[in-house]
Amino acid sequence: MGARRPRPVVLDGGALIAFERNDAKVRTLVELAMTHGAPLHAPAGVVAQVWRDGRSQARLSRLLGSGLVAVRALDQHEAQAVGALCGMSRSRDVVDASVALLARRHAAIVVTSDPDDIRRIDSTLDLVVC
Repeated sequence: MGARRPRPVVLDGGALIAFERNDAKVRTLVELAMTHGAPLHAPAGVVAQVWRDGRSQARLSRLLGSGLVAVRALDQHEAQAVGALCGMSRSRDVVDASVALLARRHAAIVVTSDPDDIRRIDSTLDLVVC
């Protein structure tokens, strides 16, 4: 029996903001994911939601530029799937829906500052609150 593979992690906007602010919990989660080879993901909409200026967001800029976080594009297929999930969950938040959909697709843990919003879209997801 081999070692268990670490679960992927999806970071929402609150998690990226917390990382930029050097939040110990989120920093530790990212370091653990890196150490154990857990893939880190963020939907492109999440990056757009939090990005303002790379010069004033140095920590976040380094993380995103490091290649450690796979930023997932919102192409037509993904956009339609996110829209359908919004319709099913009666949510208007396409960014949170893209986080939930990405987590579903990768059987990932979501690191979020808004657990109620994510749970409203998909109550089955495993969340870590930051």
